Amino acid sequence: MSENTQNDTTPVEQNAEKDPSDWVTGDEPITGAQRSYLETLAQEAGETVPDGLTKAEASQKIDELQNETGRGQS
Repeated sequence: MSENTQNDTTPVEQNAEKDPSDWVTGDEPITGAQRSYLETLAQEAGETVPDGLTKAEASQKIDELQNETGRGQS
């Protein structure tokens, strides 16, 4: 049996990414982990973290700041 298949017919998606705007929980408040990482990125970028972000908004801001600070590069 192959490790990369599910039910021997369907390839398993690894590292599948879903657009944050499509998240079922995207409207929930930002998580503690997101806020912590976002504050680190924002400090490096010389920005502030807006209040009242949702999980989806925080994820998008993290992506933006990762690109800006170079942390998003492999």
